[in-house]
Amino acid sequence: MSKGYIHSFQSLGTVDGPGVRFVAFFQGCNLRCKCCHNPDTWAKVGNAKEYTAEEVADKALRYKEYFKDNGGITLSGGEPLLQADFAKDIFALSKQRGINTCLDTSGSVLNDKVMELLEVTDRVLLDIKYTEDALYWENAGCSMGIPLKFLGVLNDKGIPTTLRQVIIPTINDNEDNIKKLYDIAKEHRCVDKIELLPFHKICQTKYDEMKIPFPFGCLPTPSKEKMEFLKSFIKEYL
Repeated sequence: MSKGYIHSFQSLGTVDGPGVRFVAFFQGCNLRCKCCHNPDTWAKVGNAKEYTAEEVADKALRYKEYFKDNGGITLSGGEPLLQADFAKDIFALSKQRGINTCLDTSGSVLNDKVMELLEVTDRVLLDIKYTEDALYWENAGCSMGIPLKFLGVLNDKGIPTTLRQVIIPTINDNEDNIKKLYDIAKEHRCVDKIELLPFHKICQTKYDEMKIPFPFGCLPTPSKEKMEFLKSFIKEYL
């Protein structure tokens, strides 16, 4: 049974996929997003604890009665695709126990191990952080083409997908960006939902504790009115 590094767990999450979810936050991330809320997950090991896949699946099983028809386990991060074997084994065990599996990812890794993981994945929450390649390079550290290629694989496999984007004032809080995101969704049959999430700065304390600057710490949180305005362009997917 494979082993991997977990940063933390959330027992009854309600914003990490359909229904009530048991969430495992994986340690390690290959991107350096300037809006990241979890900089303490960047390091490959950091202060994380090592678990077997069975130990994680067993933890999720304890909450099965709360999942009802649409809840389940979500693997988030960090970036779970960096520990694809570990994630695959957790999902395989969970599915054997009748638990729905959901992957929360940037879609920034694609290899044979990831393809095997997708075979036991019921839903993907895919971050499409920006809709311009230059913004991706500047604010995340990779090409926009990488997550779009990942989305193409999800489409080919018919895996139900939720597109997610954090709305950051002065960066992507504009009508043009949302319309491009809508077009990406329309081009991929697997996408059945879009979630726009307001940028916030409650993570500032983490940056302060780690003694590193928060690149977007000077930016405001988008207003409720602005969020509603942007959501009006994708109401078909909400």
